[in-house]
This record gives sequence, structure tokens and C-alpha cells, in this order.
Amino acid sequence: MNKSKGASIRDNQGNSWLYSDTVKEHFFNPKNILFAGEEEDYHADAMGRVGSPACGDEMVLWLKIDKDSERITECKWQTFGCGSAIASTSMLSVMLSENGGMTLVEALNVKPQDIMERLGGLPNRKIHCSVLGDKALQSAINDWFRKMGQHDRVVTQGTKIIDEALNITDHDIEEAVLEGAQTLEDVQKKLKVGAASPESVPEIEQLIRFYSEKYYGETFI
Repeated sequence: MNKSKGASIRDNQGNSWLYSDTVKEHFFNPKNILFAGEEEDYHADAMGRVGSPACGDEMVLWLKIDKDSERITECKWQTFGCGSAIASTSMLSVMLSENGGMTLVEALNVKPQDIMERLGGLPNRKIHCSVLGDKALQSAINDWFRKMGQHDRVVTQGTKIIDEALNITDHDIEEAVLEGAQTLEDVQKKLKVGAASPESVPEIEQLIRFYSEKYYGETFI
């Protein structure tokens, strides 16, 4: 099997990232994109939005869903963000609608690692882009559940305060891991978490292991 060498692409800040040929294909030729101005004429059954252009990447997913089978028959999207964000959303849209479409149950089991695997990997500092796609999908499926009156099926992800002295939550630790933190020391450099509440350190380390395994497939501590 020939291994792809990938392509190096620079972002707006001049950073150079090495991307696979698959990422490059989905960046330069995105699949299932809904172009600006087409939103009003596209009658989707559900829509999910995460992020904000004001603070970084934003993703919007529109789904058409067969009511009887709960299969996703079509997925359209728009993304404001970097090449990794565009490629991740493009690949996700293909995964959701190919081979007759995933059921909503199957779609809810799609993980960021699945998107990255199909893309041939992403630079570590860009993994958060596939996470945004995962969250936009969950938001869209929740929109469908609410429209169908199936409120008991809505998936919620609350936050838990880990360090009460600094009001640091599990979501803050998740974001730190996504930004490259691998150890307790790395997380503490970013958040100062646990410094004033040493009793929280075991839970912090457990969360670092959990998110490292979830997003990178391995633990570092």
C-alpha cells in the first residue's frame, strides 16, 4: 500500500500544517456544502449550530431525515473556519449520508476519531475541528428529537465544576486537552487548576486520561 505524503498548508497566522491528501481533497473540493444564500430554499428537517465566527470556528449542519426509518437521507453544511474545520465537516456529511444514510442512533455513535480516521488524521492542534463537527451533529439530532416531541431522547452534556476555588469545569479541562495539554503540568500551565484545591488533582488527572483517550486514542499520564 502506498502511503500518502500529504500536503503542507499554511494558515492565516503563517503556521504550516501537514495534511493528508484526503484532507486536502475535502478542503479544496468540499462535499455537500450549502452555499450562502441557499438556506431559505433548502427545507431541512433539522439543523444544528455550534461555535461562533466572532471567537473562532462555526459549524452549521442541516439534515433531511426519513421519519419512518430515522435515516439521514441528506446532510448539508456551512463552516466558518480553517481548512481542518472545512475538511472535517465535509467528511462528516459524507459519512452520514453514504450507503443509504446512517440512522440517528448510528449517527450519535460517530466519534471525532471516526472522522479523523476517514480523513487520514489531523494535526494534534487541529483535532478540535472534528470535535465541533461531532457537536454540531448532536445539536441537529437534538433539534429533530424536539420537533418530534421526543424530549426524553435529547442528549445533554452538562458541565461539572472541578476546582471550586477557580471555578474550573470539566469542559475547561476538555478544551485544554484539545489544545494540546497532555499532562497535569500542561493543564495547570493553562488553567492553574488544582493549585489552590489539591484535593481536586485526582479527578483532574482522571479527566485528562479520559479526554486523551477519547480524542487521541491514547493516554499520556
